[in-house]
Formats: sequence, C-alpha cells, structure tokens
Amino acid sequence: MTLPRNSWLIKNATLVNEGRRFQSDLQVREGVIVRIAPAIHAQPDDEVIDANGLWLLPGMIDDQVHFREPGMTHKADIASESRACAAGGITSFMEMPNTRPPALDQASLEAKYSIAAQSSVVNYAFYLGASNDNLDAIRAIDPKSTPGVKVFMGASTGNMLVDDPEVLNGIFRDTPVMIITHCEDSPMIDDNLQQALLRFGEDIPARMHPLIRSREACIKSTRLAIDLARKHGTRLHVLHISTAEELELFEPGPLMDKQITAETCVHFLHFNDGDYEHLGSLLKCNPAVKTETDRLAIVRALAQGRIDVLATDHAPHLLEEKHHLYQKAPSGLPLVQFALQAALERTFAGELSLERVVEAVSHAPAMLFDVARRGFLREGYAADLVLVDPMRSHTVERSQVLSKCAWSPFEGVTFSSSIASTFVNGQRVWNGRDIIPGIQGQRLLFDR
Repeated sequence: MTLPRNSWLIKNATLVNEGRRFQSDLQVREGVIVRIAPAIHAQPDDEVIDANGLWLLPGMIDDQVHFREPGMTHKADIASESRACAAGGITSFMEMPNTRPPALDQASLEAKYSIAAQSSVVNYAFYLGASNDNLDAIRAIDPKSTPGVKVFMGASTGNMLVDDPEVLNGIFRDTPVMIITHCEDSPMIDDNLQQALLRFGEDIPARMHPLIRSREACIKSTRLAIDLARKHGTRLHVLHISTAEELELFEPGPLMDKQITAETCVHFLHFNDGDYEHLGSLLKCNPAVKTETDRLAIVRALAQGRIDVLATDHAPHLLEEKHHLYQKAPSGLPLVQFALQAALERTFAGELSLERVVEAVSHAPAMLFDVARRGFLREGYAADLVLVDPMRSHTVERSQVLSKCAWSPFEGVTFSSSIASTFVNGQRVWNGRDIIPGIQGQRLLFDR
C-alpha cells in the first residue's frame, strides 16, 4: 500500500488568516506547517501544488455535530460523517453526547474516542453530557478529556433533558469546564404542540415547526442559561442561536474578553421559513429555522462579532424517517459536507468578509475551547488546511452526498465556490473529487 504523502509545498495561494488576506507559499513537513513565506523553493521530497487563484484557509473546526455512533449507526457513523467533513473542508469536529448509550460518564466518553481512533479521517473530540443524575461525573471531569459539558435545557432524547432546577444550578456552580447549552423551553413547546394538534390533528404542516418550537421558547431558555452563568461566573457557550431577539443578550467584541459566547449554524444563514414550503420536514431541526428577519439579523450579528462561532449542528436522519407525519419526522439536518461553501455564500453576497468567516469557523472555536495548535495558519501548527476555489461553482446533487443518510437540504443549490483540497495533519484527504484512503485523524488536545 502506498503511504500517504506528508511533505507538501503549496505555492501562490491566497492565505486567509488572522484578519489578513495575502499571497504566499506554505510548506508542510510531518504534519506541521514549517514555513510560510512569499517564495519557498521546493525540496526533492515535496509534492508541489500550484494554488494560484485559490484561497488557503485553516480547516474548519465544527463545534457541534451528531454522528449517531454508538447506537444509531443506521443513520450515520463516525467513519461516514468524518468523510463528509473532509469533503467539506472540516478538519476537526466536536461531537454531542446524545448517542445510545449517552456519554454521561468518563467511560462512555472514552469508548467514543476509541471508535474515532479507528475510523475518523478528521480530528475529533467528544462532549460529556449532563443529566438530572450525573452531577458527580461532571464534577470529576478531566478538563483535558473533553471540550465541555453539554446541557440540554430543552427537549432532548433519552435521559438528557436537565429540568431539575437544583441539578441545573449545581452543574453551573460546579463544572470544571465550559458549559455548552441547547436552549429551548420544553413546557412552552409542549403547549404549542397541543394547540397545533387541536387545529390540524396529526397532519401538522411543516411550516408550523417554528411556531411550535417558538422564538419565545428559545428566548426564555437562553435567558435562564445566561442568568445561571452570571450567578456562578460560569463559562457558557450558547449553541445554534436562531432568533433576532436572542442576539441582544450577547455582546459584540473580542471572544477572549467574554464569559458568555454564542454560536449559530450555517442553515440559519441560508434558509428561512419560506423554505418549509418546498423542503417540508427536510428542514425540520431544533431550534427551528425562523423568518427572513431573523436570518438577516443573525448574519449581521455574526459580522459584528456578537455571535462568535459558526458551526453546523449536523444531525442526519434517513430520508424515509423525514417523510413521516410531523410528530414522527425527526429533527435534524445533514450539513457538514457543504457547510463551508454555504458560509462562503455570505461572502460572495457581500454580507460577511472572508476574513470574518475564517475567524468564525476556525480561529474562534480553537480559541474558545483551548484547542492545542490548530485553527490557524501558523508555523509550528498542525497542517489542517483547506483550499477553496472561488472561481469554480458547484451545484449539489444527491449522488455527491457522503453522509450515510444520502441526502442534503442543499440539493439543487449552486454554490459560488468549491472545495479543491482538504489536508488533515499534513495529509491530503480530499482532492476535490474523492476521499483518499489511509488517512487517520487525531484526538484533539486541549491546552488547559
């Protein structure tokens, strides 16, 4: 078997890094960026890539994915979804704990790391989950073992809805790592659902989803999380912001000056509630995609730095499951393969600078979670790289989808750019057409 090449010289690229865009060469040795300079001479063992006209970005670090392993591998698994990541320019992921069994203690967390060590083609980390009865496990966390503790403060699966006020208070008081929250108020959602059932019976139209998973439910729960974080001085990161009103709860400014940070996801930049008409439950996700006013406000907040991180909340389900009636159709969208291209559409539209997109998808998650030596184009850092062709458009077709669920909400969408290559730890894993076999990601390390 041919060993993957690990000596590269990328020439004539437009590097986008730390607020700058500049022409340069970049040299990789043994998985590490060893030199960035305007004119680097190739060594005999270098494979040279002429990247003239291409953007060279640090690989995207996705701080929110659901890869379904263990327990739901008929929908997705770490091998399949990490391949989709690589094709989309995502070089590292942080995966959520609501698997079967859920990752509620150190042993179940390490079991997921063991699976990824055998099957992931990109770098990986896993959150510990919170429940009403695992506060002792949270207190015992090794901060180097996980990016943070995921708290579902809205409806979730299994034993992962934390709705005991005393436990919630204890988690915010005692956690040794950052808290990551899903914020929706379950009693409000349940009341809205009952009203919809009275009106429509079992055949609730998908357009009702953002009214059932309402903005008020998001706002109430987000306020509660922020109040608890302020009470205890807890580092808090609120996931998938979906409403204009929630944006006022967060401050613009440098990420490292904040105790409380916010994330949104690519589908909230791209879709609005008019898209339920043609996508139906294919667009059903929690929290829900809401109005065009919300979409525009979220894009502006990301541009201002009021929202710090841009991620996916990748959550695949089988197509046949999505075609069930409303209550049985599961929530979640497969997104990783086309997420970076979707984000860059806001650059082509003049709404987000290219430098700001790179900050939100690469620099910010690396800094927020103390990821060691990743997320930047710096000498001595891991060579997690993506080459983007801004001149080659790409229309998404179902046959291209690498996620095991085998569909995408972006089918038929033409993006202005394409992913020309993805490198993970200095090895090219995506060449613009295919996944290259034999590449293995690494466990993310945290400088804590």
